[in-house]
Amino acid sequence: MRVTKKIGFIGTGVMGASIVKHLLAADYSVTVYNRTKSKADELISLGAKWADTPAEVTEKNELVFTIVGYPQDVEETYFGENGIFKTATENHILVDMTTSTPTLAQKLYEEGNKRGIKVLDAPVSGGDLGAKNGTLTVMVGGDESTYEKVKPFFDLFSAKVNLQGKAGSGQHTKMANQIMIAGTMTGMAELLVYANAANLDLEKVLDTVGGGSAQNWSLANYAPRILKEDYTAGFFVKHFIKDLKIALDEAEKMSLDLPATRQAKELYEDLAQNGFENDGTQAIIKLWWPEGQRPNN
Repeated sequence: MRVTKKIGFIGTGVMGASIVKHLLAADYSVTVYNRTKSKADELISLGAKWADTPAEVTEKNELVFTIVGYPQDVEETYFGENGIFKTATENHILVDMTTSTPTLAQKLYEEGNKRGIKVLDAPVSGGDLGAKNGTLTVMVGGDESTYEKVKPFFDLFSAKVNLQGKAGSGQHTKMANQIMIAGTMTGMAELLVYANAANLDLEKVLDTVGGGSAQNWSLANYAPRILKEDYTAGFFVKHFIKDLKIALDEAEKMSLDLPATRQAKELYEDLAQNGFENDGTQAIIKLWWPEGQRPNN
């Protein structure tokens, strides 16, 4: 079921830009906003319309997606002087795909509920490749009736979409996702370090263990980038640190101790302090290979 032929989209970074391209390819009219307008230039050349503020995006479109950097950016986008809630009405559906806090997701939902506005939290997983290929996983929190209205749009850029429960449940699910990724990323890095020190052929090792019980997304997608010395960001180190901090904060609220996740956060913080916060998460290997090149043994 189509809610509208017009969509607003706020946040045209690595993930957002690819998602907008899928919406444009499906023949939707998309109005975009990004703090740095140049990041939307390609989308505008493909037919997207530009708006000067989140409020203007919302004024012109009853379905609005957001995917920005940090929880504070979400706050500003929705509650700021030129934010979404300045122009949103009871006809609007607002979908925040930023990886943010469950508490903020509930705050957005409650603010929307007071105004008769429908709000979903819908963080995504799958990185730059998932966004580009339209194979993202979407984890949704909110009302089922709103979810059913938006699901056809999610299907345009994702391979897996599930309603997880009430508002904030999408963000909690994303935290569970990031906890798992933290383990696979550190495991992948240590696998490469160990195999290289043992003078093994790393390509053969990846081909072999990737066909067995060690198989995982990080190994399949990020290890080959490391061997090519490609540290461009499909997902930024600085954003992963943000996510792991949220996960650990939420775990503490539930009286949970997650030592492996805590160690992963500390490793990524070390990486950022070494100047690699704007690299992709695969740059964790630089904690062992400072130049990002495998040592000759």
